[in-house]
Amino acid sequence: MKKFRKLVILLAIVLLVLVSCFRIDKGENDTNVSTSENKVLNEENKNFKPYNTLFYNGVDYRLSRSKIGKYGGQLVTSTIGEGPKTFNPWVSKDATSSEIGDLMFDSLFSTDPVTGEVIPKLAKEMKVSDDLKTYTIILRRGAKWTDGKEITADDVVFTWNDIILAGFGNTSLRDSVLIDGEYPKVKKIDKYTVEFKIKKPFAPFQRFVGTSIAPMHIFKPVVQQGKRYFDSYLGTTVNPKDIVCSGAFILEEYVPAQRVVLRRNPNYYAIDEDKNLLPYIDKYVILIVGDLNNEMLKFEAGELDAISVRGKDLPRFKAKEKKSDFKIYNLGPNTGTMFLCFNLNTRKNKDGKYYVNPIKQKWFNNLNFRTAIDYAIDRNAMVNNVANGAAQPLFTAESLSSIFLNENLASGHERDIEYAKTLLKDVGFYWDKNGFLQDKDGNEVEFDLLTNAGQTEREACGVMVKEDLRDLGIKVNFKPIEFNSLVSKILTTSDWDMVLMGLTGSPLEPHSGKNVWYSKGHLHMFNMRFQGDKEEVILPWEKELDEIIEQGALELDYSKRKAIYDKYQQIVYDERPFIYLYSPLTITAVRNKVKNLYPTPLGGTLHNLDELYID
Repeated sequence: MKKFRKLVILLAIVLLVLVSCFRIDKGENDTNVSTSENKVLNEENKNFKPYNTLFYNGVDYRLSRSKIGKYGGQLVTSTIGEGPKTFNPWVSKDATSSEIGDLMFDSLFSTDPVTGEVIPKLAKEMKVSDDLKTYTIILRRGAKWTDGKEITADDVVFTWNDIILAGFGNTSLRDSVLIDGEYPKVKKIDKYTVEFKIKKPFAPFQRFVGTSIAPMHIFKPVVQQGKRYFDSYLGTTVNPKDIVCSGAFILEEYVPAQRVVLRRNPNYYAIDEDKNLLPYIDKYVILIVGDLNNEMLKFEAGELDAISVRGKDLPRFKAKEKKSDFKIYNLGPNTGTMFLCFNLNTRKNKDGKYYVNPIKQKWFNNLNFRTAIDYAIDRNAMVNNVANGAAQPLFTAESLSSIFLNENLASGHERDIEYAKTLLKDVGFYWDKNGFLQDKDGNEVEFDLLTNAGQTEREACGVMVKEDLRDLGIKVNFKPIEFNSLVSKILTTSDWDMVLMGLTGSPLEPHSGKNVWYSKGHLHMFNMRFQGDKEEVILPWEKELDEIIEQGALELDYSKRKAIYDKYQQIVYDERPFIYLYSPLTITAVRNKVKNLYPTPLGGTLHNLDELYID
């Protein structure tokens, strides 16, 4: 356990150093958001003590570490698109559904938003054996589901054995905890104690073991009806009264394409120093807005209490900040990645048909072609014109905030159209009399580029990509589509050529991306495997990534892990299944009426939602 704690603390310290060194350059407009002006990483955050447990009235309460607040009011935020696809967190594949699911179904552990350490939530304590292969989880006594039944070890064992390891719903977590060919063995010790045994020491396991827990008495009959029924359970037409959960908030109302309303859980297992039950806020409302411009207008009209600020809008927000009722917070580099992705799928489906047009297959699977596209992209123009300078070009699979960032690749390369043309010529491409690119067989190079409609930043980048590739004589049909349709194309049909999208990430744990890089991973979008494929085709560098992923997870020494993950980033950089674009700063604006707000790079602005109050 001491070895793990030292490792986690070291990672967190390195992360904080990286974040504190990053600033926005000050241009003609006063767009600088300095950390000295806000609460990010301030002394109050740094001096936060670990969450303590207070046994009171038969319950092991989690004791708040924020100031005592007051009850009442509501907090209103927003999401882009059509809203959640499910309220079942074990099925969720999109960020909105996952966010709401996490609010309703608590996890055993979470990540401390200040230090990056693994901290208790539904669990009270974790003990790790000296050989780092046995994890003993002790639950809070007296914590209850919203129907009044106590949360026990039976719920934990059921969640892991009958849902996660049995392959129900989204299998990303199951894929991530496959250790040297074996899954963890999970068993009940007593009413409040669960034991996890793993085959080998596994660096990420302490984080993965803390996933959300399901009520066995509710979900067991669901599981018994099979995976198809499970996937539809707690869909968006569910009666909120039928949801039995454990989180700080409970679903009260869902109006499709309009809003999600959650109300406080009156029997949550957290209290403040005066023994007042948390959360303080009566309702947490998520408005479903069509696009980012509409979102900004709603914030300016006072309909939203918090918003993520795009770089291009930062001067506008800064100009209003001093005379308005909100404050801007700079949280440092985004922990996610934004990229272009080629569809490299060369397999045939169960009907014997290719997923991707064979002509396009040849283009996309040609490394010179992918590299030429990379060198044709003007990242600096995107940073300046789309992000208004509040970003940096990105070239790596790890975000700029990651403590595992390969620094040798971080600066990447400049745009070079002539070099891109040379790469294409070397493999037989040529230009016709009108300047349109042709392959060696005389096929004009034309393909579709998709992104999610309403995400205006990505839409702007897509337009720029289209223009950049026109300089190579390539015709790009840029098509923003509804987000759920985009996800379906990528994950279920492989009916696409190229997409512009983003992924969230962990700056502390690269293994969280296993579902992207592992050849059979659920988000291995550039070469997805589907049930019923007529053949298995694995590229040599995909196989190498599989080996690196396994190797990195089994290595406990930070410096050795860093070298391993440097290598995976080098492979992705060289092979270019993704072409990374830029990493924006995470900048948010929050109403001054929201109190107990302690933004951090790891947690964001609303990480302590159960402790926030409205004044």
